Amino acid sequence: MTDDDTPTPVEQLGYEQARDELAEIVTTLEHGGLDLDESLRLWERGEALATRCTHHLTGAREKIEAVLAQKESDDDTQD
Repeated sequence: MTDDDTPTPVEQLGYEQARDELAEIVTTLEHGGLDLDESLRLWERGEALATRCTHHLTGAREKIEAVLAQKESDDDTQD
């Protein structure tokens, strides 16, 4: 979150920031006691955060797979 309590846009969050905020939202929703509008707002933010986390993880997986494929290709050409 920013200094004025306005949530940071989800697109600007790194993986760890998005994951941590998502965990906070889940905890808040599990405890209940919120009105419907606040619960829906948090749910929607949580969905966006989960999508952001998935995006980060997919990008990391693709990078790892590319490195491994390149290493395998290099190993094949050295034989």
